[in-house]
Amino acid sequence: MSIYKYTAATLAGEDVSLETWRGRVLLVVNTASACGFTPQYAGLEALYRKYEPQGLTVLGFPCNQFGAQEPGNEIQIGAFCKKNYGVTFPLFAKVDVKGANAHPLFLYLTQAKPGLLGTEAIKWNFTKFLIDRNGNPIARYAPQTKPEDLEEPIKELI
Repeated sequence: MSIYKYTAATLAGEDVSLETWRGRVLLVVNTASACGFTPQYAGLEALYRKYEPQGLTVLGFPCNQFGAQEPGNEIQIGAFCKKNYGVTFPLFAKVDVKGANAHPLFLYLTQAKPGLLGTEAIKWNFTKFLIDRNGNPIARYAPQTKPEDLEEPIKELI
């Protein structure tokens, strides 16, 4: 089992298979534009730019389930991320990451890498999942974990 069996819609509404990134190290993040952690977009973009040539891809999945902190539509989300943080890594259409309508990718990730005390549910925006080159979830990081704190684990995988 790996993440490659999943697909997700881009901000433009095109379904893309995660197979697209086979052989790359992935950092999958549920994001939001109006959250206290939103400035992490800058750190995620810095990681992406620094390590993309060595095989890292950051995948951002906007989510409005936590405090309604991602109220915009896909066009607004893309424009906000580009204008305020210069985001160039792939962003997807809004998804649910928990509950009855959770995207299957996030159901898989939360089961593969439960959080604190074994809880599977994502508790807030900017939860991060590190995926190895074979599509296997390696680690889960809390929203408080800053992107720059992930450099060492990323370097170990690339």
